[in-house]
Amino acid sequence: MLAVVKTPITSIRMRGRIPKRLITVLAEEYGSDLHLSAEADDELVDVFKTDWYRKVKKELTPGTYVKVFRQNKRMTQAELGKALGGLPRQHISNMENGSRPISKRMALKLSRLFDVSVEKFIQ
Repeated sequence: MLAVVKTPITSIRMRGRIPKRLITVLAEEYGSDLHLSAEADDELVDVFKTDWYRKVKKELTPGTYVKVFRQNKRMTQAELGKALGGLPRQHISNMENGSRPISKRMALKLSRLFDVSVEKFIQ
């Protein structure tokens, strides 16, 4: 009697830059069964020229920009307050949620801290 057994197929899809160490580990595990392929159908576009960005940009407030740039720098509200001269966390929170306006002087400080245009923080 003959038994036919199919081995399960393992499929892993990764995007972006894949570390060589990871490829080495996969090669050690799967040997000659490892097949790598690259997709060339991804098109790079300038996000600032897309309709999506134009729509989203209209909805962004100065407070939203404060929050986004703060989070990109991995700062807490308290850390940002300290970096801006000892402001309390609640002050930063109020700026982010729009209940406290951002002065021109504060916009300049934020601009320098985050190395972006001052216009991001002025309405």
